[in-house]
Amino acid sequence: MGDAGGGDGIVRRATGVGVLDRVVAILDAVEARPMGASELARHLGLAVPTVHRLAAAMVVHGLLFRDAEGRHHVGSRFASTALAAAASPVLEELRRETGETAQVWVPRGDSRVCLACVESTSELRASLPVGTALPLSAKGSAAQALTEEPGESSRRWFESVSVRTPGLCSVSAPVHYATEIVAAVCVAAPVSRVRAEGPGAQWGALVVAAAERLEEALLSR
Repeated sequence: MGDAGGGDGIVRRATGVGVLDRVVAILDAVEARPMGASELARHLGLAVPTVHRLAAAMVVHGLLFRDAEGRHHVGSRFASTALAAAASPVLEELRRETGETAQVWVPRGDSRVCLACVESTSELRASLPVGTALPLSAKGSAAQALTEEPGESSRRWFESVSVRTPGLCSVSAPVHYATEIVAAVCVAAPVSRVRAEGPGAQWGALVVAAAERLEEALLSR
């Protein structure tokens, strides 16, 4: 059952689909505690190259997150379900506080996807339906928040004014899970309703507070 043999070790063949069973075994192991690929291989009795290959693919698909020390954690794909459940009351409160459209965005490869949205009740408002996908390269405030390096700065907000869509502005803050940025909370509004100092000065503190409430909700699930 050693690494060199490439056997299944303690991996249970629950389905008989070898790759799937190994992926589930890796998830079970890192859910108990973070592990590097070599430690995972020893723990599961799998070949080290096999675990490296599977873990790398799982990171790409958001099933695992690899921290700066090379340890693997359960990835952001699993946080999205909890985020969707927790987002509605947080966004409702944020809309009430700002009067503007409140959204949660999550990263998906090279894009960001709108996971939840509570629109402003004003006739003139920012409006994007849930499921909308936009490239992360389009540097709106949510894209900036999602692509910030974790730990790069203290908690802060990002703003954009007429960057992606002329006449619209937004302010966003990252949502952290473990050491990973898993989402961004965003308030979007017409520029005509923003004070001269900009959307960040007007709503940044409220957006950061909403992001913190989502983080607390993730930790409690």
